[in-house]
Amino acid sequence: MQDSTDGQGLWAETASPAPSTAGLAGLRTVDVAVVGGGFTGLSAALHLAQAGVETVVLDGAEIGHGGSGRNVGLVNAGMWVLPDELPRALGAIHGERLLRLLGDAPRAVFELIERHGIDCEAERAGTLHCAVGKAGLRELEIRAEQWAKRGAPVHLLSADEATRKTGTSAYTGALLDLRAGTIQPLAYARGLAGAAISAGAQIFTHTPALSLERDGPRWRIATPSGTVIANWVIAATNAYTANLWPEIRSEFVLLPYFNFATDPLDEATREKILPERQGAWDTEKVLTSFRLDRQGRLIFGSVGALRGTGRAVHEAWARRTVKKLFPMLGEVAFRHSWYGMIGMTDNSLPKFHRLAENVVGFSGYNGRGIAPGTVFGRLLAQHVLGEISEEDLPLPVTPPKPVALRGLRQAGIEWGAQAVHLLRIFI
Repeated sequence: MQDSTDGQGLWAETASPAPSTAGLAGLRTVDVAVVGGGFTGLSAALHLAQAGVETVVLDGAEIGHGGSGRNVGLVNAGMWVLPDELPRALGAIHGERLLRLLGDAPRAVFELIERHGIDCEAERAGTLHCAVGKAGLRELEIRAEQWAKRGAPVHLLSADEATRKTGTSAYTGALLDLRAGTIQPLAYARGLAGAAISAGAQIFTHTPALSLERDGPRWRIATPSGTVIANWVIAATNAYTANLWPEIRSEFVLLPYFNFATDPLDEATREKILPERQGAWDTEKVLTSFRLDRQGRLIFGSVGALRGTGRAVHEAWARRTVKKLFPMLGEVAFRHSWYGMIGMTDNSLPKFHRLAENVVGFSGYNGRGIAPGTVFGRLLAQHVLGEISEEDLPLPVTPPKPVALRGLRQAGIEWGAQAVHLLRIFI
């Protein structure tokens, strides 16, 4: 197995090469500095550069090194929170704005891919949220009803229909969301970076932002080998926040998520497992996700970190579960493995922060980073350009709020996921 526990696994092997970048050296004075080279930061940089704004992106590692290059690649609409709950959580105005924005967010992703010719294995066949037992089916019935009354193209499938769509009879139904789809996430991040550079943005990799200080009316960002002075700063570090903004880091509980990938399946098997190429996940709390890439590899994942005892436990669980769901595969061999961190917030919703004058950012995607990250990056660009005010954003301005007992909660998730998977090995 090609073990990529500190990388992007399969995605790093199959993505088109990243655009050429280097570390920052010397002084740059620009209009906007973006800290973070993931979906949000790159989308913001692209839209700013297209508007003629001098923009610099600083990333401490490589393009898409964090969650943007490690996730499953599901381009989902909405958040985990039920549609009717959003107005209750955020108020009617912000809640309905966020629902409209995120309901349409997958379309924005696929339009960017098409407009810029990004080679990232884009599939627009929808996604399947698969029901486990009666409780899972009831959850999907509620979700389907709430989206349908908003005109969304979602369809509740019977157990037989779910079997035909997934290739397994394990589920009591499924919710097909035709707004959604799948991509190769690292390839998408690299494509966004290439498009931003073509539009005039500068991207500096292996350039961690070490400090942020006032420089008269502007901001000075120090890095190991250079300095950026900017009028505006966009915080786009999310779950991989490092040196700057510890207040952002403190409001997340980090949830690890891993993936294993097989060799390409044979053609006959591909016609049985997800024959229409939807991405899928189930309704369990410690959920299971599965999808195929363009070459027909099965990508299978769940909550957990591939480190310490978790490595053996999660792999044993994955082998057994794949065999149980898809017995036609027999004993599977995984060729790639990787995991990343998801930033979970107190209400499972993203946040908008004004961290200081002209220092803003969205964060807390709760496992829904691709489509929200893309459209939030666009919104940040529009806000900096003066096209949209804080009052018109889909989230209210809130201060970062530290999570109590954060370290204990994170340890509980990691060890709890191991316990759940260990138990499932034997039942």
